[in-house]
Amino acid sequence: MRADPSILHVDLDAFFAAVEQRDKPSLRGKPVVVGGIGLRGVVSTASYEARKYGVRSAMSTAEARSRCPHAAYLWPRFEVYRATSQAVMAQMRALSPLVEPLSLDEAFVDLSAAGLHDLTVDDVEAIASDLKDAIKEASGGLTASVGAGTSKLIAKIASDLDKPDGVVVVPPGTEAEFLAPMQVTVIPGVGPATAQRLSMAGVRTVADLQLLDEDELIRQVGSAHGTSLHRLAVAADDRPVVSDRETKSVSIEDTFETDIIDRSLLTAISERMAHRVAERLRKAQLSGRTVTVKTRMHDFTTHTRSSTLPGPTDDPRVVARVARRLLDDSDISGGIRLLGVGVSSLADWIQDDLFTESEADEAAEAAIDISDVPVRPRERQAGYQPGQDVTHPTYGDGWVWGAGRGRVTVRFETRETRGPIRTFTMDDPELTRIEHRPADEESAAEAN
Repeated sequence: MRADPSILHVDLDAFFAAVEQRDKPSLRGKPVVVGGIGLRGVVSTASYEARKYGVRSAMSTAEARSRCPHAAYLWPRFEVYRATSQAVMAQMRALSPLVEPLSLDEAFVDLSAAGLHDLTVDDVEAIASDLKDAIKEASGGLTASVGAGTSKLIAKIASDLDKPDGVVVVPPGTEAEFLAPMQVTVIPGVGPATAQRLSMAGVRTVADLQLLDEDELIRQVGSAHGTSLHRLAVAADDRPVVSDRETKSVSIEDTFETDIIDRSLLTAISERMAHRVAERLRKAQLSGRTVTVKTRMHDFTTHTRSSTLPGPTDDPRVVARVARRLLDDSDISGGIRLLGVGVSSLADWIQDDLFTESEADEAAEAAIDISDVPVRPRERQAGYQPGQDVTHPTYGDGWVWGAGRGRVTVRFETRETRGPIRTFTMDDPELTRIEHRPADEESAAEAN
């Protein structure tokens, strides 16, 4: 354990929704929900205005619409989020060389790696405030909440206590007292099942957990989990901040608008997913040995099947072949609502001879024509989704307000400007989508 609160956890507030409000002035101060917009969509991020109506991440979009029908429901713009995230992470790395990103919108920062030692609570509050100002400027106005403490556990919990735009620094020596009144679910690894077992033993808060000895905890939740909980309950967390988080898997999954029972269609979709997974592996200069197929049935039961190859590969034919075999072994009689393909056991080298020329020829002959396979909106080359960026030679840049029945309505505004609302036919040649390049491609273009 550290002697000073030199670990920060920085969490951007309602990140995806905040980016949309930043770029769409008409949505500022109004409920915004980002995520899947179909019948089986899931909320990715809700603005704080939408959260007042009970909308939360991971909630079904259908339920969100019932709670907050007047919100703006937008399709995600991941390339824009990634570019903003890179600008924010750059500010953290300017503060310390040791930054551990957890996702696009959160990271740990180790102040001791920047040569900052013997920090007081006031020192850290001032550092956090300066960092928040730098993030706001670099991101175009986004806010962040910062927690700080002597461990990653304390910093992460603290960052959630004064949202949005807050700073909470936990003084050294007060960690156990800080955790005590909180619900036991605040401890990492205590999900609904573990919480229920602990509740049956009379443990509902961290204070209750602190009263149990290690042997009793092991009897309640098992050896490995009990030992970990016993330590974390008193904030005994010495995990270091690690700058390079190893990628453990690469996967893609989709939830379908209607349950699919056509095996040939599912096979075709799995092949498309396998090719997309392989493409991501190659871009990351990775390969993998274990191929996994995930299926969620009509009754919401979820099954995974995996197969491990003798060596790692990034060949889409190999991934597709294994995925197809795993899918063939799956029972789809009741219908599939979700299908996923992933590759794990990653490496940075390739086993060249996993797919022989004869197997390649067989795969080519057996390949299914997937040109007519229905795809999710994010894969479509035509059509428009709410929130998507578009441009018009007369009206300039704007975003899709709504689309359907052969027409698309656009609100012409940018981060700095507001303009009119106009409706066009879907095939209007003057209305085109703005394709955002990945942030690394943009950086390369600027360098050239």
